[in-house]
Order: sequence, then C-alpha cells, then structure tokens
Amino acid sequence: MNAFPFSQAPYRCRLDWGRRGCRAAAARGEVLVVVDTLSFSTAVATAIDRGGRIYPCAPEEDAADLAARVSGVAAVGRRDVPDHGRFSLSPQTYLDMEPGTRVALASPNGGLCSRYGRGAPYLFIGALVNARAVARAVSRVLASSGLCVTVLACGERWRAPSEDGALRMAVEDYLGAGAILSCLEFSQSPEARVCAGAFRQAAPDLEEILRECGSGRELQAKGFEEDVLHAARLNLYDSVPVLRGEGIERL
Repeated sequence: MNAFPFSQAPYRCRLDWGRRGCRAAAARGEVLVVVDTLSFSTAVATAIDRGGRIYPCAPEEDAADLAARVSGVAAVGRRDVPDHGRFSLSPQTYLDMEPGTRVALASPNGGLCSRYGRGAPYLFIGALVNARAVARAVSRVLASSGLCVTVLACGERWRAPSEDGALRMAVEDYLGAGAILSCLEFSQSPEARVCAGAFRQAAPDLEEILRECGSGRELQAKGFEEDVLHAARLNLYDSVPVLRGEGIERL
C-alpha cells in the first residue's frame, strides 16, 4: 500500500476534488480528467465538437492578451453576450461556432484546474455530455501504459470562504465524474466506486437533479436555464477535448 493513503494507490482509477487534487494528481504523473459540468467542461466539449480550440485561463489572467497571442478572441461574461463578445461560459454560445475558431476562456474552476494540470501526461476535459467518449479515450491510454487516472470533480468556490475553506462540493461535478468512472473497467478506489455508484443511481433523473441542485438554481435565477438543460444531456458528443500546449483541441 502507498505510504500516502490519500493517493488512492494502488487503484488505477481515482477521484479527487479541486485545485489541490489537480496539482497532486499532476505531480504523481497521472492522467487527469477535469470535470466542471456547470459550465466550463460542457462549454469546452461543445466548442471542440464544433471544431474550435479553447485556451483556458484563470480569471485573474488577461484573457484578451492570451487571445491576441493565439490569434483568437476572448470570451466574455454570460450577460455580456452579444454586446461585448460572442463567446462565454455558456455552451449555447458555441453551437454555431466556425471550425478553427480560437477562444481564450477564463474560469475559476475548470479553466484554472486545466492550467494547474498542465504537467499531467494527458489532460482531458469531461462532462456528462461527453462522458462515454472521454472514458473510452482514458481506457485506451490505461490499456497501453502503466498510468493511473484521476477524475477531478472541480467543485465550486464560495465567494466568502468559511471555516471549511473556499471549496464548495458541486453535485453536478460529482455526477459528471461518476458518469466517466462508470464506464472505466480498471480497478477503482473506494472513492471512485462510490462516485460511479452515485451516478448510476441518479442517471434516470439527471435533468431534474441539475435543475434543482444549487449550481443549477443559481444559473436559472440568472436566466440561463438552457445552459443547465444542455449540460444534463448525457453522451451528447463523441468528441474528446485534450490539452496540447496552451490549447484544448479535439483528440
């Protein structure tokens, strides 16, 4: 057994949370799957399916500068579409994207974890909408190597951190991670098994659960119900987003 119990060794499929989990998995040299269901991962999966390329960045980074460097455009806030830009964290804004479009997309969870995980040998972006396709890609890597995978539920951030810290458990990310783990046939840690089991139990009611969970209610209150409904569409896409260099493209 590994001397560090929270590595979930020797199991090949693991589950972790947030920025710390992302950095730890990358440092161990594991395959990493970043899951931020509402909404970074779903937006990326939609954009990649349309032939786009996404450049993730943290909110404090200059997305406009990054966009200029890669000959792309910077995404804006959801409410700033269309007055100040065309693309945002809303998956709906990518539905009519032209192939080859490059977008710098800032996100405090999925985008930032994608930056933190750049040292991983493979970094995929997964969500409910492409869970099966991502699991197949991960399976091919695991079958041809001795690598392990950490499926990362990014979670959300409290605006005002409490005594428990800033990370907020996000059920939508847990279910997105579980959807991917449920398709992996390699040995799974107890954490991964429970997550996969939670998805299997919830699978018949994904739309209702996403609409009624905290993050779903938050988006609906802001007028973005369609984003929630889109994110709940299981296995909508066969495309697999993978990080190469600074950008995320189709595998």
